Parts: sequence; C-alpha cells; structure tokens
Amino acid sequence: MLKLLHIENIAVIQQCDIEFGEGFNVLTGETGAGKSIIIDAIGAVLGYRTSREVIRNGAQKASVSAVFCDCNDEVYAWLSENGFEAENNEIIVSREISLDGKSSARINGRPVTASLLKNFGVLLINILGQHDSQQLLDAESHAIFIDRFASDSSYLETEAKYTSAYERLQEINRELARLDMDEAGKARQVEMLKFQINELESADLREGEDTELFERQKIIRDGAKVTGKLNEANSAFSGTDEFIGVCSALLEASKALSSISEISEKFADVLNKVTELYYVADDVSEQIRDMLYEFDFSEDDANEVESRLDVIHKLKRKYGNDVSEMLVFLENAKKELSEIEFSEERIQDLQNEQKRVEGEACALAGKLLEYRISAARKFEESITSELSQLDMKNAKFIAQITKNETLSQRGIDTIEFLLAANLGEAPKPLEKIASGGELSRIMLAMKNALDENDYVSTLIFDEIDTGVSGRAAQRIAEKLYKLSVKKQVLCVTHLAQLSAMADIHFKIEKTERDGRTFTNVNILDRAGRESELARITGGSQISDTTLKNSAEMLDLAESSKKLIRK
Repeated sequence: MLKLLHIENIAVIQQCDIEFGEGFNVLTGETGAGKSIIIDAIGAVLGYRTSREVIRNGAQKASVSAVFCDCNDEVYAWLSENGFEAENNEIIVSREISLDGKSSARINGRPVTASLLKNFGVLLINILGQHDSQQLLDAESHAIFIDRFASDSSYLETEAKYTSAYERLQEINRELARLDMDEAGKARQVEMLKFQINELESADLREGEDTELFERQKIIRDGAKVTGKLNEANSAFSGTDEFIGVCSALLEASKALSSISEISEKFADVLNKVTELYYVADDVSEQIRDMLYEFDFSEDDANEVESRLDVIHKLKRKYGNDVSEMLVFLENAKKELSEIEFSEERIQDLQNEQKRVEGEACALAGKLLEYRISAARKFEESITSELSQLDMKNAKFIAQITKNETLSQRGIDTIEFLLAANLGEAPKPLEKIASGGELSRIMLAMKNALDENDYVSTLIFDEIDTGVSGRAAQRIAEKLYKLSVKKQVLCVTHLAQLSAMADIHFKIEKTERDGRTFTNVNILDRAGRESELARITGGSQISDTTLKNSAEMLDLAESSKKLIRK
C-alpha cells in the first residue's frame, strides 16, 4: 500500500507530506484547492508522462517521493527480476522534474527509466478517474474488460497461440502480395536483377577492398617521401660505407661481451640483453627492407589503383556506400532473383501454409469466442447485480458479442456494452444513453467485478462520483468502503456520503501568503470532519443544524461500516 507521499514544488504545493493509512482514505476540499495536483503527483511517481509545466513558479525543479509497504508478491518478484532490493519490505520510488524538461526516477535509490518505472507503477496503484468512465463510451475498448474478466491460464494460453498464428498469417499474406506480380512486371524485375548481379559480380569485389585501396593510394601519392625515409631507416640499421649500422654495432658489442661473460654474472647479464637487442634490431631491419620492396611502386601501380577505385566509386552510386554494403546488395539481389524464378513453387508453398495457418487461427479464434461468450454472460450477471446495489435496480447490462466474417488482431469477434437503465427499455449502446452518473456507477461496478483478477493493492478513485447524488451516492460510498476492506482505497470526492465513510479524512486547503498561493493537506479529527461535511452539504455558511446533521451522518456511516466489515 501507499504509506507516505512527499511532494515538493508541484504547482501550488510548495512542500507537503501525506501519510496514508489502510482502508478508506478520502480527500476533500474546495474546487481548485489542489486535490487533482496530488493525484497528478502520484501519477508522476508511477511513471506517467509529465512536463516542466508542473514545476512551481520560481522553483528550479519539482520532486515526488512515495513509500510503499506490504505489497503483493508480484511487486517484490518484479523488483527481484529487475535487480532491485526492498529493505524491510519498504519500497521508495522518487521522480524529479527539472526546468530543462528532463526528469529522473529512482527505485530504492537506484536510477530507473521512465518506461520501466511505468511498468512497475501499474503493479502498485490503479488510478481510476473521470476519463476512465469516458472509456466506456468507446466501444472498441469494451473487449479489454471481457478479456480481463476471462483471463485464466487456459484463456491466456489460447490467446497467446492465436496471436502467434495471426501474426504468422499476416507475414504469409505480405509475402504472397510481394510475389504476386504480372508476367510483364516479373520479366522486367528479372532483367533488372540479372543486370545488377552481373555488374557486381564482374567487378569481383572483395570485403574491405576499398579501405585497402584508399590506404595504398595515399602511400603511392607520398611515394618519394616514404621511400626516402625508409632508406634512411634501413641505412641506420644496416649501415653504409661511411658508418657502421645498429645491427653491426650490436653484433660487435655482443662478441666483445661474450669473451668476458664467464668472468662475472654481471657481464653475462649484459651480454644477454645486448643479444636480445641484436635480434630485435635484426628483425626490424628485415621489416624495413620488406617495406622498401613492397612500396616500390611504379606508374602502372598507381594507374591500377586509380582505375580500381574509379570502378568502385561508380558502383557506390547504385549499390551502397562501401564494398560491404554492395556485397550485401548482391546477396539480396541473388535471393530475390531466386525467389522470382522459383516463385510459382514458393507461392504454392505459401498458399499451402496460408491454408493451414488460417485454419489453425480460425479454430483458436473460435475457442476464444467460446471463452468470451461464457465470460460475457457471467460479466453481465455480475455488473447487473452490482448496479442493482448501486441504486440502479431495474438496470440490465449486456455485453453483446458479434461474430465477424474476418479475423482481426484479437480474434473473430467484436464486443459492445449495452444498457437498459430502466424497466421496459430496450438495451442500447452506452454512448447513446448513459449519463455521467450512470457511467460512474458502471465503472465502479466493473472495478468490483474485476477485483478478483486485480492484484494491485492500492486503488485511487479521482472524482468517479461525478453526476451522482442522494441514495446513489450512498450506495457508491458503501461499495468503495467494501473495496477498502481488502485493499487500500484513496478517493477524491465532493460528496458528503463518501466523505462520511472515510477511515482517514484529508482536507486540501488553498491559502495565500505574501502574494503567493500555497496548498496544505491536513488530517481531520472528528470535529474537523463534522465541519468539512457541513461545508460540503451547506456551503460556506455553517450552522448548528448542518453541524448536527454532519455528526449524525458520521454516526450512521460508522454503523454502516461495521455491517460491511462483518
């Protein structure tokens, strides 16, 4: 669960620490006080996209740190697989955003990329907001809910096999489309490929040849200088008529020392060193002589190098930046020519495989469809039951599955949610009939239905109660509290019914000081909660009557909570 949140210099929050607890945590406050900023800060530390615009005016950077504890096994397994350690079961995640737009993140003090942090974040917290309710209006996203509801091991195995078969089928179709050309087009392609292959093979290119030629060309251009200096070096080692060379000098020294080497070990040691020097010098002298022979270029040699480089230069314009790329082009051209010349056989092989893989994919898609139909019926029952408990007693929820003619990435079916909100009404698509309050309740119903398959230990509901009031609000409050018995729940709300059910109630307040705006977060005691509930229900004018009503609301909420916990 989320134990502690530390925020610095994000929007109107200069610095604050929020210590969350188990159960139902509620955050309330006036519009614009900073409730959404706290949720955005949590999103940032979970790896959500953020920008330098969140940095408080006048600050150089913003930062968020979160401490998690008592997490599920999946969380600690992820840490172990990715090389992180958790001391005393605590996990510290931090994110820093700078004015230059750069951000950095750490898990338990070790740097982590934003993408990896986001992968980890989904294991820690599930944030459900108004935009998630709006997702219900997009029929294309409805299949995601059924897939999650159906996701046992058999379903996931079938889904993985289908995905593999479908991707292979797409590869086959792409290759068949590439090979399927008319005879005239095929003839033109064969003629062009044969010309390219002949031109490259006639050039008889060798890997690395261009590099060698460039080096040889450079040496030829500096031939006089190279030869002169090599001759000087050769004379220094081998000697001339006028002076003795290094090799001869070392040999004479070796002979002289050899005659006295038996007198003392010191003389013998010096002799060994001189002898070693002689062998090294003799080897170097021989290398210099070889280079003199090798670099003895004629005008024909220079012409040959220039001519070869000219050939390579012309080929580069067509086939690649260097000889290596041209050789790759040659191999690809040969392969393509072979495929075209034997395309009839290849097409036949691909068509046979296409038929086999398509049959396999269709069978797997049919199996997925069976799983989804079964899951959809159970999902409908669960959601309809949940909606009944959320003051939509006559609502009927339907997950309509349509079998398609062709395969798609997810199978052979499409799914769309329908709703009959009232008795006697025909079910219609959600986007056409659902109000904001109904969408909020449907989304909460789905969260409850999917809860068994959801191992995330902390849930955040950001104003999911939009458009709800009265008895429906009370039902949502009870549902959220029921969720909080098994998981930590954080809820941003404007409703008194939800606030009254809180185990821990935070008030977000905006204040002004020295011409600047600040946000403070405080845990409310009993008196503070009564005052805040009175503000929510009665506005800025708080009377004894509204305070009395707030106290009664808190007492009734405690009674409801006890019944839920039984």
